[in-house]
Amino acid sequence: MCLAIFAQNVLPEWPLIVVANRDELHLRPTEAAQPWSDAPDLLAGRDLQAGGTWLGITTAGRVALLTNYREPGGRDLQAPSRGLLAEQYLRQKQPAAQYLQALEQQGASYNGFNLLAGDQSGLWYYSNREPGAPSKVSDGVTGVSNATLNTPWPKLLRTKRSVSEHLAEARQPAPARLFEIFQDTSRAADHELPDTGVGIDREKLLGSPFIQNERYGTRCTTIILKHRDGYALFYEKRYNALGQAVGDQNWRIDFMTARIASF
Repeated sequence: MCLAIFAQNVLPEWPLIVVANRDELHLRPTEAAQPWSDAPDLLAGRDLQAGGTWLGITTAGRVALLTNYREPGGRDLQAPSRGLLAEQYLRQKQPAAQYLQALEQQGASYNGFNLLAGDQSGLWYYSNREPGAPSKVSDGVTGVSNATLNTPWPKLLRTKRSVSEHLAEARQPAPARLFEIFQDTSRAADHELPDTGVGIDREKLLGSPFIQNERYGTRCTTIILKHRDGYALFYEKRYNALGQAVGDQNWRIDFMTARIASF
């Protein structure tokens, strides 16, 4: 997961809205979002290479979202899979704040990551590349990419502004409009791009909200809409190496009955 915007308590009926793009190698084996056979209360995509997930939700209302921290040359090939951090949180009942506080003690053993964990207490954030303890994410529209929370990369600022404008105009979130915002392939000017050590050509490639490239690019867009009446809607749209939509799935998660159903 490489670009995510989340809105907390912006719309009265929708206390949590998450929209995210997962950018990854197109050849990396992945399972589309669905209830897991070994954890039917968990709805998420699945990384079939290293295990774990980048984004998921449970029938108890737990939400996890993971992005990698970009640090070229700093990757430890022997480090455990970061995707397991999101999976482990979703499988447990430990409160979000406690889970992240415990993770802080072992965070150094992982490559750089940002992890957001949500439960009934709200949304919590921890990065092993930012000093300090896990913190609660404030209400409003917030975002993360492959740096720490709210680092003002152009693509993050652009999508954050567009989502904010949409929610300010709408009485309820429109999935079609949110998908459109996250399919933006326009790139920032060279002087606006961050310098993360990957070179200007790759900064350009990675500088748009939606990355279109035959080797590495946006694999899916996911939307989670939590409603105050005890359910959530989950939308996933998947793309091929040409940036074309090749599949989609919609799910409803009912927290009252602990059921997940497609629609």
